[in-house]
Amino acid sequence: MQQFKHKEFNELFDLTGKTAIITGGANGIGKASALRLAQAGANIVIADLNMDDAKAAAKEIESFGVKALAVECNILKDDDLVAMVDQAMSVFGCINILINNAGGGGGGRENPFKISVDDFRRDFELNVFSAWRLCQLCVPHMKASGYGSIVITTSMSSINKSPNMSGYAASKAAVNHMVANLAHDFGPEVRINAVGPGATRTDALKSVLTQEIEERMLSGTPIKRLGEADDIAGAMLYFASPISEWVSGQTLFVNGGGVQTLE
Repeated sequence: MQQFKHKEFNELFDLTGKTAIITGGANGIGKASALRLAQAGANIVIADLNMDDAKAAAKEIESFGVKALAVECNILKDDDLVAMVDQAMSVFGCINILINNAGGGGGGRENPFKISVDDFRRDFELNVFSAWRLCQLCVPHMKASGYGSIVITTSMSSINKSPNMSGYAASKAAVNHMVANLAHDFGPEVRINAVGPGATRTDALKSVLTQEIEERMLSGTPIKRLGEADDIAGAMLYFASPISEWVSGQTLFVNGGGVQTLE
């Protein structure tokens, strides 16, 4: 039987010397997660379409005494994914953590009689295919390093039922089940989990949030506030860190204990 090694408290969250790739890391949940991991000692690769914001985030991250690299990356372009992973390896020599945070789709606008098959397919390309491909690219490096943790951003829509959400919600539900299955392919060296944010104050939510919608959301939320990016980042840090070393294939919903929908 393998002997369990007791770790000191600080060791449980210590990411010193590890390298984390965070897609969509220039703003919102991605940036908050990057800052949390940097505070724990990880070097950070910010992969984003917005290079100005990515460089600004990298500069802020380096204030924690770690190294940061901003890389322009479109997750829909395989060449970009390959180049980003190659650049991370060239600069840092290892990849230990991958936070597949970038994604998107037409959630809330997907009237099935007004969207096309291409629209539906794009949800899966953004949220499922790109994440699967990045896992495929990163896991060999993680296994070689002896430490690997992957976290994919899913959504409450993966378990909710709402109108005009069929493509986006289905793609996020696919993420949850993909994670549960990939845990069997990637273990024991690499863990993979998902974090499903509830209504979180990001730019995307702000664009549609009204006082009426917020009040309705809070009526079904035991913790009577909407989420902040830092709330989600805490879950990302948990999965990235040694404290969760016996957790894989799981989806954790961070939602104030409730269900928040737009309708």
